[in-house]
Amino acid sequence: MNEYNKKAINDTYKNAHVALQSIKDLLPAVKDAKLKKELKDEYDGYSENIREIAEFMEKNRLKPKDINVFKKATMWTAIKMKTMINGGKNHIAEMMIKGTVMGITELTAMKNESDRLTEGVKQRIDKLLELEESYEERLKKFL
Repeated sequence: MNEYNKKAINDTYKNAHVALQSIKDLLPAVKDAKLKKELKDEYDGYSENIREIAEFMEKNRLKPKDINVFKKATMWTAIKMKTMINGGKNHIAEMMIKGTVMGITELTAMKNESDRLTEGVKQRIDKLLELEESYEERLKKFL
């Protein structure tokens, strides 16, 4: 696997991990039962996606690189500050939508380079992109 594909699959892995970490950090602040269930369902979806990407990487003798501790701490702090200021369900949904759109944008940019991607990497990008697009739509009902 060439360096471009190695970076693309690892960036896809990190994309899903950032979403998972964000949900984990947000869940304690969520009071609305329906939004909490939605986020738990999304957490499960991202977890499954990460498992599949990790298996693909292992088969290709690649080691996933997790998001670093500093980024995790920064995300946690930002989420805590924003939810302390406004912990309403529409604000939490808006935060999640913004993060999801950032992920969609990153994945779409990678997908647009599909002539450089192997089929296996492209499939993993497509699957996560489809998942994130569905989550964006589902989160809109909480605005």
